[in-house]
Order: sequence, then C-alpha cells, then structure tokens
Amino acid sequence: MIKEEVVHVKGYPKKLVIFLHGYIDSAESLDHKLLPLYENLDDFAIHLPQAPDICEIHERKRQWYSMHRFDPDDERKTVPDVQKCIAIYNKMALGLKETYDYLLPYIEQSVSEYGIDYENVFLCGFSQGAMVALFTSLLMEEKLGGVISFSGILAGADYALKHARNHPDTLLIHGDTDNLVRANTHHFSKEALTNAGTKVESYIIEHNNGRHMVTPDGLKHCVDFINRHSQS
Repeated sequence: MIKEEVVHVKGYPKKLVIFLHGYIDSAESLDHKLLPLYENLDDFAIHLPQAPDICEIHERKRQWYSMHRFDPDDERKTVPDVQKCIAIYNKMALGLKETYDYLLPYIEQSVSEYGIDYENVFLCGFSQGAMVALFTSLLMEEKLGGVISFSGILAGADYALKHARNHPDTLLIHGDTDNLVRANTHHFSKEALTNAGTKVESYIIEHNNGRHMVTPDGLKHCVDFINRHSQS
C-alpha cells in the first residue's frame, strides 16, 4: 500500500484529483510544477502518491515500473518507425498491470476517505504516470469522472483495451517537440481510445514549450476539463 504522498485540500472537497508523477521523478518534484492547478480549482483534494520503486537509473528518484525491463536499450526513443516505437510500449502491459494492482487500493482508500462519488474523481499523470493513469482508468470497475494524460501514451494498449471495463472521458496533452514520449505517438493514443469508445479531447502544446514537461497552458486545459466534467 502506498504510504508516501503529497496532499493538498482546498475548501470542502467535492472532487478528488490523483496525479501520478513520471519516470525519474517524484511526488515532491511534481508538486512544485502544479501551482496553477491548485490555484484554479475550488473545493478539491489533490493527492500525489509516491511510486514504490527507486528509479533504476537515478537513486534519488522513483519509477512506477522498470522501463529497462521492457526496453533495455531505450529503443523507444530512437527507432525511426513510429509503429516500432508503439510496439515497444505495447510490451509494457505486465509492468502496468502490476502497477495497477498496487495503485488501485490507494485510489479506493482515497475515494472512501472523502466520501466522493467516482464521477468526481480524476486521474492525471505525467509521462510514465500518464501511461499508468490511462491503463488504470480502463481496467477499473468504477468509471472515473475523467483522465488527463500529460506527455503520455496508451502503453500496454492491446491488454488494456481487451480487458477494459470502462471508458472515461479523456484529455490527452502533448508537446509537438516532445522527443522522450514522442509527439507522433499522440495520434495513436487518440485513435485507439476513440475506436474503443472513449470520448477523447486533445491539446497540443506548440513550439518552445512543446517539450517533455507539464506546462501552465496544459494545466489550464486540465482545470477546464475537470470543471466541465465535475458533477454537482
């Protein structure tokens, strides 16, 4: 069970946002980047759980699962063919399923803690955290109010779509110059989710701010999405 976390509560919580940090990252590091989210949501609780594992390439950072287990040479970043890149991410289903099994009790406990309906629960993530968020939201028995992916991809897609129980509305945010989770994978995620029955919105961050990061304009779209999808 996850015991490390960063938590913010504003007003009387009517919605819960769970935001998952990325690979070579931590809850504390992500926390400093989310100020626009905290400032522009009302009556919310936001939880940033800490991933369980020490990162395999940085002992002071964390990971939700090992990337090198499925891509030991980091070929996902270098293969010229986008389909080969997507195929590498597709092999990560086992790591994602293990993370789902670990994360789900934390989500359930957090929801119970505030007595909030799942339709007012939003699962967000950055990079590897976005992959976990997308995968988890599809497998959950309860349908979430929405999912927001920052610089992510629908990893483990074959498994996730085969075993999907729900298709919550989803916002995909991606930079057009992102070379870590490559920008040209965005269309794959959108198309795969849409074809499976998910209502997908997307926002492309352009030019100098379109790198692999959480940006203020991306967070603005995140806030707007959450407010539009919250139930009174």
